[in-house]
Amino acid sequence: MIQQYPSQLLEKAVQEFSKLPGIGRKTALRLVLYQLRQDAEDVQAFVEAIAKMKLEVHYCQRCHNISDSDLCPICADPRRDASTICVVENIQDVLAVENTQQFHGLYHVLGGVISPMDGIGPADLEIESLVKRVEQEDIQEVILALSSTMEGDTTNFYIYRKLAPYNVKLSIIARGIPVGDELEYADEVTLGRSIMNRTPFEGK
Repeated sequence: MIQQYPSQLLEKAVQEFSKLPGIGRKTALRLVLYQLRQDAEDVQAFVEAIAKMKLEVHYCQRCHNISDSDLCPICADPRRDASTICVVENIQDVLAVENTQQFHGLYHVLGGVISPMDGIGPADLEIESLVKRVEQEDIQEVILALSSTMEGDTTNFYIYRKLAPYNVKLSIIARGIPVGDELEYADEVTLGRSIMNRTPFEGK
């Protein structure tokens, strides 16, 4: 039975916090009570930061990473290797790969993986924009760095088929990442080695 709190305002705040992924009602209550103990100015700053992020954050027009402008800092950095693209599932994976300090190219964020069970098809992902980048930019290598799950493998194969007509090297990160694991949870050393020891993707 859902616990009833002495304040409807408290109850509403707990409900909103508990909508966050991985946050149950007990954790939500702790977070709400923490905010309740803070100065009004601090709470207002917290609320404004979230609202400003939602209203003003951009997605990079080139790679679909989160950005404060049309191009993210990675795509805008002339020191990056613009001939190499690392394809990842989400923004968390960009952060994970960046933390390894082993990759110096650009990224392409798909926004998910192909998953018919969840109603996610190729058209729901940023695959066509990846193909356009290969067509229009001087791309020499595309590294597939998706999670080693059935959905990740399916997406890898689909991309392989889409890029087959183009003269571009297609690689896949070494399977130092256990099968079924999400990329963002891999430790930096393992993930870094997986990128450095990547192998050609043969579509098998």
